[in-house]
Amino acid sequence: MGVRVSGVLLGLSVAVLAACATGPGAEVAQRAQTELVGMPRDRLLACAGVPERQATAEGRDYYTYVARPSGGYGPSSGIGIGAGGGSFGSGVGLGLGFSLPVGGTSTGCEATVVLGRGGAVEQVSYPAGASLSACAPIVENCVRPR
Repeated sequence: MGVRVSGVLLGLSVAVLAACATGPGAEVAQRAQTELVGMPRDRLLACAGVPERQATAEGRDYYTYVARPSGGYGPSSGIGIGAGGGSFGSGVGLGLGFSLPVGGTSTGCEATVVLGRGGAVEQVSYPAGASLSACAPIVENCVRPR
């Protein structure tokens, strides 16, 4: 019975972590890569704000937006002492625990928006391997709600 409960708990943990990686934030960041193309500069600045960095090269403007990591939680450990009644009276136990945060932190993200010669968005890109959920706060005000 204990093995079955452990398997169920492990399966639920994997499902929760997968939902974090591909949740609604990831979908918003993905949609932004197509929905923002053609958006005028002034509208981009109105919805995304002023970029962290700007550069111009070959007639194109490169705006870099940064989403800072959220939360300040890291792995933690602790020792606890518990007391309680068992089937044979009272008992005292000592335990050691280790925890990892689930959904409480973000790695942050940088998004680069390329504006063409006419001042309209040509491309929205994120670093390879970036968590799209972490990138969503950069573009969420620019994407149509669903």
